[in-house]
Amino acid sequence: MGIYDILKQKWTDPSTKIMPLPKKISAGLIAGAIGAAVGNPADLAMVRMQADGRLPAAQRRNYTSVVDAIARMSRQEGIGSLWRGSAMTVNRAMLVTASQLASYDQFKETILEKGVMGDGLGTHVTASFAAGFVAAVVSNPVDVIKTRVMNMKVDAGKAAPYAGALDCAIKTVRAEGPMALYKGFVPTISRQGPFTVVLFVTLEQVRKLFKDL
Repeated sequence: MGIYDILKQKWTDPSTKIMPLPKKISAGLIAGAIGAAVGNPADLAMVRMQADGRLPAAQRRNYTSVVDAIARMSRQEGIGSLWRGSAMTVNRAMLVTASQLASYDQFKETILEKGVMGDGLGTHVTASFAAGFVAAVVSNPVDVIKTRVMNMKVDAGKAAPYAGALDCAIKTVRAEGPMALYKGFVPTISRQGPFTVVLFVTLEQVRKLFKDL
């Protein structure tokens, strides 16, 4: 969000004080990519620690903390291993960040331009909930594909069920129809909606606080 705000300040038209939607989306994509790339080691450590309990006792890694997981992966598997699976993580973060931040700004600007509400809590809650819905619609297919690829069982001597994310998406749509990509949408929007509202309402209050100082 910090990177997005920096790009927003640079790309906003000084005369109109508005940044066009394509630039908002571009700023979100860039910010999401950088954030996910930096955070991938911790994300990988989290995934491994969550999965550890489901492994046979002999195969468990028994990491004691995220720091321990990252340190041991670096020593045992090389520094590059910390970015294993980063392509999916980065792609998802780009889509979520771009859809969430760009749509929030766009909804907020539209509400203010139309004079529906003033620049207050009502506008922030409405725009943030709409942004959460957009982010859920965009991210749900990616989450379904990511989960299926990560959880696929590969038998020794046999080809993997999916060759990659795109192959998984195509096979899922062919076998189950397009709506299969929106399985779990209700839990997603139930999480994404409140999270986005709290996120942006808090952000607006912090901005207001620093502006008043």
